Amino acid sequence: MTEKQEMKKAIQSVIKIMMDRVMNKVLVEEPFVKEEHKAKKPLYAALVPDEIFKGSHFERRFVTPFGGAWEKLAIVAANKGLGYGEKGRTIIGKVNAERLRRIQEVLNNLEHGEKGKKRVRPDWDNELKYILQGKSTKLIPVTVISDVYAEDKKNKKKYTFELKAPLPNSDQTKVSKEKMLKLYSMEPCQIDGAYYALPYNPFGKRENYSWAFPARWFDMKNDRAVLIGDEFWEKIGGLGTYKAFIDAVNEIGKEYKDRIYREFLGIEPPTHLDEGNL
Repeated sequence: MTEKQEMKKAIQSVIKIMMDRVMNKVLVEEPFVKEEHKAKKPLYAALVPDEIFKGSHFERRFVTPFGGAWEKLAIVAANKGLGYGEKGRTIIGKVNAERLRRIQEVLNNLEHGEKGKKRVRPDWDNELKYILQGKSTKLIPVTVISDVYAEDKKNKKKYTFELKAPLPNSDQTKVSKEKMLKLYSMEPCQIDGAYYALPYNPFGKRENYSWAFPARWFDMKNDRAVLIGDEFWEKIGGLGTYKAFIDAVNEIGKEYKDRIYREFLGIEPPTHLDEGNL
């Protein structure tokens, strides 16, 4: 079995565990009860078919656990690809006081704009260059907890990834950027790269990404510190990782679609399920 085949199997294992938990929740722990729905929302129940709300019931119990699954899948990709992955790695270092001041200056300007001027547009390279030019003899201890930490064992490189859902909010993006800037500002620097990463792009191509909230902090279309979709998977797992990920999901997708149709919706699945492949 090749490394990419091993990665595919490991990815499938993570997804199967999550999906089995979701199925148990919607079928056993928290099933959709029509009578309860009608009692709580009689107007909705009178106007809209129960099946619509049954689908929403499933969606809410699917989306939340998948948020945590992305980090687990990233760790699998790192372990099978680069060589090592870890969730929530704590990195402790020292940053000189002027660099810390400049980090806050950059973040404040992005959030509020300079006095009397329009809000500044994000520009990762220039912001980082300005921050790293800060000089001070006063070193301050700083702790950063990364979402995902990975090591390229072959090339002896260390990376951190702030891994967020594809439509992140502004506050969590600001926190991620601050963490990344602090990592690059440590003396000595303890990483070879820090990235803001999204597991997939709901807008298709990177140049079409248009969710406004993270765009306040990053130039989502151009900043080299931003990785979206296949860029992220190839970085953390090496070439071929994104294909392995897609193949892994598609192979087990029909099994769970069949189960959802039959066990949750109570109907026979249509014959064109393969059209829903990634």
